[in-house]
Amino acid sequence: MKEKITKIEIITRPTKFNELKQALNDIGVMGMTVYQVMGCGVQKGAKKKYRGVSYTPELLPKIKVETVVCEVPVDLVIETAKKALQTGEIGDGKIFTYEISNVIRIRNGDEGIIALNNER
Repeated sequence: MKEKITKIEIITRPTKFNELKQALNDIGVMGMTVYQVMGCGVQKGAKKKYRGVSYTPELLPKIKVETVVCEVPVDLVIETAKKALQTGEIGDGKIFTYEISNVIRIRNGDEGIIALNNER
């Protein structure tokens, strides 16, 4: 039976990145890709003032963290991320999970879980 490989995407506030990174490292998640992105959800942007005039930007700065796991349980990654990021306020973010059918290391052609390991 083929091992399960899961991609986890976490979109949240940039100010929470260090807490998230440390929490994920503590449970064994080391590899991640981080993007600076813009977006909005339910809040549709927060009201701001510029030169005394109130305005609502359409998009807010966020970070998107992607990681692929096979040995660390997905539920543990999700619970760890929620614990590190949850403030109870609008804008805490979202977590998305995807099943991965295969991983290929370009350098040597390794496939599957072997391609995720740092041993070769």
